[in-house]
Amino acid sequence: MAVRLRLMRMGKKKQPVYRVVAADSRSPRDGRFIEIVGTYEPRREPSVVKIDNAKAVHWLRHGAKPSERVEKLLKISGAIEAFEAGKTAEEVAAEAAAEAEKAAAAGAEA
Repeated sequence: MAVRLRLMRMGKKKQPVYRVVAADSRSPRDGRFIEIVGTYEPRREPSVVKIDNAKAVHWLRHGAKPSERVEKLLKISGAIEAFEAGKTAEEVAAEAAAEAEKAAAAGAEA
């Protein structure tokens, strides 16, 4: 089974919000998917990209091919750099947890 990381359209008419999903390449755009990796909201100013880098690295490690747009979103989130640096999904998740802990500590001080 060939897995692709691609966008799945959600939202109302003329107000798209996209999910970044891991899906079989033969399934339709809004059809079955394996796992939700993140979201992309292009209509916000600036656009919002929320990607779970650990999940993205996991799927890239297992041979998933990202679409062109998803590849750009993964570069923005930093998942491509983590993948190319050879980090595992667990290392990426640990870094994200440490970063969130630092942010929470900084928020408590303020």
